[in-house]
Order: sequence, then C-alpha cells, then structure tokens
Amino acid sequence: MRWQSQELSAEQTDALPGLAKLSNVVRSVQTPGFEGITFHEVVAKSALNRVGAGSAVPFTWTINPYRGCSHACVYCFARTSHKYLDLDAGQDFDSQVIVKVNVAEVLRRELARKSWARESVALGTNTDPYQRAEGKYKLMPGIIDALAQSGTPFSILTKGTLLRRDLRQLKVAATHVDVDIAMSIAIFDDDLQRSVEPGTPSTAARLATVRAARDAGLNVSVFMMPILPFLTDSEEHLDEALGRIKAAGATSVTYSGLHLRPGVKEWYAQWLGRERPAVLPRYRELYGDDAYAPKEYRRWLATRIKPLIAKHGLERAETDANTGGAAVAAPRRAEYRDANGELPARGTGKSGDNASRNLVERDLAMSAANEAPTLF
Repeated sequence: MRWQSQELSAEQTDALPGLAKLSNVVRSVQTPGFEGITFHEVVAKSALNRVGAGSAVPFTWTINPYRGCSHACVYCFARTSHKYLDLDAGQDFDSQVIVKVNVAEVLRRELARKSWARESVALGTNTDPYQRAEGKYKLMPGIIDALAQSGTPFSILTKGTLLRRDLRQLKVAATHVDVDIAMSIAIFDDDLQRSVEPGTPSTAARLATVRAARDAGLNVSVFMMPILPFLTDSEEHLDEALGRIKAAGATSVTYSGLHLRPGVKEWYAQWLGRERPAVLPRYRELYGDDAYAPKEYRRWLATRIKPLIAKHGLERAETDANTGGAAVAAPRRAEYRDANGELPARGTGKSGDNASRNLVERDLAMSAANEAPTLF
C-alpha cells in the first residue's frame, strides 16, 4: 500500500443504503449535544458475535452495541469495518454511529438458550461501548445485567469515563461472575492526545476513572495501545505514563506498537501530514507497505518498556502455561440477584470453566508472546 440533550431534533427516513445490511428497520436521527453526528438506530437480530476460528484474539464471543465511534481516534483499527456498510473509514466512522437499540433484549434471549455454554464475552474489542452515545442510549446497564444473570463472565475495554456511571452495577455483577475491566490510555501528552483522539475524555479523566473503579473494588488493567513511533515511545514519556498509571491504582499494563491496516493507514497518514509532518517520512520508512512496524522496532520497544513496567510494579499476572490465562482460580460465585435482591426468572447459571480465566490477562499473554497487538 502507498502512503497517501435527549430530544430528537431531526429524523431522516432515507437512511444510508448500506445500513440495510444490518436490519430492515432503520431510523436516522440527530440529537442536541451531538453536533455533526448522526445516529442510525437499528433493530438488531443478534447480540452475540462469534469470533472466527482463525482469529488471534483470546476470546470466542463479543458484543458490539455500537458501530462507528465518536471518539474519532485517528489510528483506530476498527475504521475499516464501516466499509461493510458502504460508509468510509474516515469521517463517516467518526460521525455515522450505528446503535443497536434492542441489544440487551436480544442478548437476554440468546443467553437463555439451553445451548449457551457461558463462555466469556468481550465488549470494546471493536468500537467503544462507553463512547458518548452511551450517555443517550444507556445500553450497557441492560447488557451487564443480562450477562451477570446468566452466569456469563465478561470483560470491558474502554476509553470512556461513562464507565463510572455503572460501577455500582459492575461491582454487584463481579460478586457473581468474573468481570474484567481495562481502560485504554495510550497518550500522556495532552496536546497530542487532543489532536489524535479528539473525541475522547482526557488522559487525566481516564486515570481518575481507573481510580474510581479500583475504589469500587474492581481490578483494572491499562492498555497502552497503541504506542506511536517517534511520538510516544521515548523513555521519558513511557516512564511518566507508567508512573501516573501506577498512582491511579491500575493492577497491570499491557502495550503494543501502532498497527496500521489498509484504510486506517491513509487516514493516519493524512493526520501526520497535517499535524506532525516532520515524522511522516520516518513512518514511510518504518512501515513501508506493511501494517506492522518491523520486528526490529517491536523488539526495541519491548526492550525499552518492559523494564519500566517492572519498575512500576505493573507486570501482568502469572499465566497458566497450558491455557495462557491467569493462574488464579476464581472463587465460587453466589447466585446473581438484582438491585432489589430478586433472583432472575430464568437464565441463571454458574460460570463455566472459562470463568477462572481472566480475559484481559489472556490477551496480555498473547500480545507479549506475539509482539503484536490484538485489539488496537
């Protein structure tokens, strides 16, 4: 590849043609407080997505309540998924957000099936479940309850400080199933962060969310993903970042270098040319026609950051050599009860064998072994 408020204010009946691939019912709306963003509300036919057998990620199921993301991270690997809807991977990804308004209802039906084996489910592996749209649509509380009530362990990866809204609910869920939280914080230079991640909460706000989650009794990993060559890979930047992460109470850190898929690469290159033109030639030389930085760079980065991670006491948990998962058995879980102390009517169950394996820690192990990113 070559380098190159809650009231509806508008409703469109002529939704974008590609969205018909998702559902036969689509409403496109614009809402006060979300200038420049169109929400395409769809009635989803399914909530659980099975990960392909050949995938490198260490989980079998995902849930994506949203497609597209107002975080607008220039480097986001998920941008190319918008092309399946006849939308572009650039501006459309940032401003055309698909919302599965019935996702929690559909999820409950799927989890109640006798065939459901209560395998771990990951959220935040494509687009962020706590992006700004979640403040309007409030889909995550229903998803959390459905998973916990069915005895299904789950993980959440997010940049969104809106996670704090659901901490009480997550704390209750964690007494019944394994709940793993990871906050994505990659950039600790405020000006750079605002430029490359213009729709995200600030680094300080995300660190405060880590602290709030830890104070609620939840384990929280931090994903320093991606580390940007020539921009955030200096020893000074990494050392300061890890010190701040440790001070926030994070339990571990994982990292990866920047991965630039076709489609994302061009969008990132445009940003570099506009905002950091001095390093654009160095990127051309480093990445060439590849999506990954060369092994030499990844090994150099590992040599630089791993001692710093150890210095700050943020190494991942010891893993089981047979499974790649955390070598810690999960405690026996009590039967799930809702906020009123009531048992669910159906779908209740205890976590299966996978519940004793921390999803986030499994990803850390795989990422370290492959020297390549799996989620970002």
